[in-house]
Amino acid sequence: MDALDGNAVAGTLAELFGSDLTDATTICIGCGDHRPVGTLIAYVGGPGIVLRCRGCLTVQIQIVRTPRRVRIDLRGARLLELVVPTSQR
Repeated sequence: MDALDGNAVAGTLAELFGSDLTDATTICIGCGDHRPVGTLIAYVGGPGIVLRCRGCLTVQIQIVRTPRRVRIDLRGARLLELVVPTSQR
């Protein structure tokens, strides 16, 4: 399975969260690395989407769709921090 960067799943993330998350920052639970979601390593060819830390390869985010649900597992990210657009402050 070829690895992409997190920007490859920008559309899916925007659909699920209602905004562009590629600029949102994660903190890896494995190594403490701070990095934008758009720079994580993305695997999209399997039954779901997997986003891994570039520093230690810990799985930070997993997204799996079923016919009736979407499961989002964030347990590999200690924090997901989004910037609030100026117009919403």
